[in-house]
Amino acid sequence: MRISFTKMQGAGNDFVVLDETFGRLGLSAAHYRLLADRHFGVGADQILTVRPAPGLGIDFEYVIHNADGAEVEQCGNGARCFARFVRDQGLCDKETIRVQTLAGVIEPRLLADGRVTVDMGAPVFELADIPFDGSTLQQRTSGSWQLWPLELEGGVAEAAVLSMGNPHAVLQVDDVDAAAVEVRGPQVQRHRAFSRGVNVGFMEVVDPGQIRLRVYERGVGETLACGSGACAAVVAGIRLGLLRDTVDVKTRGGKLTIAWAGPGASVLMTGQASTVFHGEIDLPDNL
Repeated sequence: MRISFTKMQGAGNDFVVLDETFGRLGLSAAHYRLLADRHFGVGADQILTVRPAPGLGIDFEYVIHNADGAEVEQCGNGARCFARFVRDQGLCDKETIRVQTLAGVIEPRLLADGRVTVDMGAPVFELADIPFDGSTLQQRTSGSWQLWPLELEGGVAEAAVLSMGNPHAVLQVDDVDAAAVEVRGPQVQRHRAFSRGVNVGFMEVVDPGQIRLRVYERGVGETLACGSGACAAVVAGIRLGLLRDTVDVKTRGGKLTIAWAGPGASVLMTGQASTVFHGEIDLPDNL
């Protein structure tokens, strides 16, 4: 079958965007893997699918598949690209849209300067809802929160744990460029305490209003940026007493601005989203 797609990027986090507002394409996990493949497909960190509103008060459904073909709950950089896509394609003329994701409803808002702000919802701290099992671990209090010691090959890493619709473990490092992301990322990701895996953030605090961040994502590996990871890192930094309520996050793909007023409040993420190109690709019918 031959399908149309749009390649987009937000802070270097790249996506293949599919329009299913007029009918399902019927893609399998293998199809998503092929689309994401940088040698045999289009190449992307995630595949984003636009579907019709599933109910009243909602404008669209937003479905996310990682490069390994697995469906996941949330993708912040993808949400900005999603909003830019539906506006640019004439699917919606609203400045603020309500979008259903696997993790709940989000509200991207298109700004006059071309950036997009996404209300990512309130962070989740209940361990069972992340999900995270710390029953065999001895937590340490830091600021108004806890750090959890994770036993890894070659040592112990202390992690702040939360969910931004998807699970995150945030590790503070002295120098993000020297951080052992490719070693520690997979080790934390497969730790027994995370029953559904976890996105692993490596955060360097530059000053109370600025951090540098690298993220090792579930089903993808390290990406140039991770929107929900940036939100998780800033929330963790605020609760640990390291950051103020609005923070610039410098990733390898660009800058994001994250704002959080405290427990119970939504996290707001602002950044660029742009189209790279449009195209068509032939996919095997049975894959």
